[in-house]
Amino acid sequence: MRFGVVVFPGSNCDHDAWYAASANLGQHAEFLWHDERTLRQVDAVILPGGFSYGDYLRCGAIAKFSPVMQSVKDFALAGGPVAGFCNGFQILVESGLLPGALLRNAGLKFVCAQPRLTVATTQSPFTSAATLGQHLRLPVAHGEGNFTADTRTLDMLEAEDRVVVRYAEPVNGSARDIAGILNAGRNVMGMMPHPERACDPLMGSTDGRVIFESMLRSTKA
Repeated sequence: MRFGVVVFPGSNCDHDAWYAASANLGQHAEFLWHDERTLRQVDAVILPGGFSYGDYLRCGAIAKFSPVMQSVKDFALAGGPVAGFCNGFQILVESGLLPGALLRNAGLKFVCAQPRLTVATTQSPFTSAATLGQHLRLPVAHGEGNFTADTRTLDMLEAEDRVVVRYAEPVNGSARDIAGILNAGRNVMGMMPHPERACDPLMGSTDGRVIFESMLRSTKA
């Protein structure tokens, strides 16, 4: 499987995602610079965490205008799997590929922790290797991870089984403890936790591998 990891000015988790895909999973992974206009025939795209364009205006608000994002949108519309972690989630929301908004954390403090999460659906290319209700310990590190949407959108996400993971404990004030969601086509996922930082035993946890293994399984299916 060929993973493409998009690199924006200010990305700081691009190498983590690259390492998880290549070293931990043994797959091909390559970097895609923000001003490229092609995805080079990759099988899946990862938008990594960090502070794209310094998080000016709003997190992800400038990154959505990068040339590569048009290719990412086209790839997603064609059914290609796209995963955004942390800042990647924020970029997907700003780009209109996912609904809702990510606001300042409740308490207005940066959160750096390793909370317990619950897998809310296995009917996705990103959680098919997990079990429903499975608990994961994944790192979070964000100041604007408070997911919010109007009641109609939240109800729609619930009714369509598009909530991927939930916080099992209070973290940032996200509506209905939502930590990650899917698009209507179920091939685009955004999540605030960092699975790429929990794929190697040296990091103290391999719980994040199930996200990458799910993508690998779905591509081979």
